[in-house]
Amino acid sequence: MSLQTDLLLDRRRLKRRLVFWRFITVLALVVASLVAIGKSGVGFQATHVARVSVTGLMTEDSKLVKAVDALADDGNVKAVLLCVDSPGGSVAAGEALHDAIERVATQKPVVTVMGATAASAGYMIAVPTQRIFARESTLTGSIGVLLEAPEFSGLLGKIGVNAEVIRSGPLKDEPSLVRPLSGIGREVMQALVNDMYAQFVAIVAKGRNLPIEKVRELADGRPYTGRQALNLGLIDQIGGEREARAWMAAEKSVPVTLPTEDVSTASVASRAFSGQIGGFLFEVWKTVLSQSVSLDGAWAVWHRSNI
Repeated sequence: MSLQTDLLLDRRRLKRRLVFWRFITVLALVVASLVAIGKSGVGFQATHVARVSVTGLMTEDSKLVKAVDALADDGNVKAVLLCVDSPGGSVAAGEALHDAIERVATQKPVVTVMGATAASAGYMIAVPTQRIFARESTLTGSIGVLLEAPEFSGLLGKIGVNAEVIRSGPLKDEPSLVRPLSGIGREVMQALVNDMYAQFVAIVAKGRNLPIEKVRELADGRPYTGRQALNLGLIDQIGGEREARAWMAAEKSVPVTLPTEDVSTASVASRAFSGQIGGFLFEVWKTVLSQSVSLDGAWAVWHRSNI
């Protein structure tokens, strides 16, 4: 083999190694940047209004609560739009999200825009915001708590099935699928519901700055239309996102021209790789190659079975 051929092969090997280490270096820099961004809570977007959407039946969502919490300290977020279209869900889910929204509302403007339904726990999460908008036909309110437990003892008796229960105490299996509630069991379950109901009423009274006696009068579980809710003091204004942005501009100095960005519960890294950084890495890779190869617990939910 000639000296010229050896030199050519050595150059190719060196070039391949150089390309490999270039790519590793770029990848390491990108990963380090993503880690730093994730720790600092800084996103890729410029100054904007964050939109938090809560739709459907509400269950505990720690990622959403964490994402909402992060908005309080995000300097790029100048205000928050909470968009609700939900019949409610678990009391615990409503409480967790309510508390996160309340924390954000102490730091920056937060406004609720209700869709077709924002009832029960869906209404609970709206009350700490500084202004609530709803359509005239929005169904909201339904302030209350329920516990439901199916009971099949009648059916089991008809088909000749018996259930034996061994329990450590008289209330351990209350409520039960295989026998009716006992008298004391019903009292205990009712006490639980009453306590959570009292908590719900207190949350509404505080958030809406209403006398607790008035809230109790309204909180018999019924839903209200947006127009009724406005007259009762449960919401502030008829309208949607356009009206909400206009109010924030007039009252909170948040320009209407400021872009709105949806809050995602995906990780910073996954958002980045699926978006701008993903495209950037693809371009880097092309450049490199071209150089080398040429329902838990109780529920606060409005049941719409009667509609």
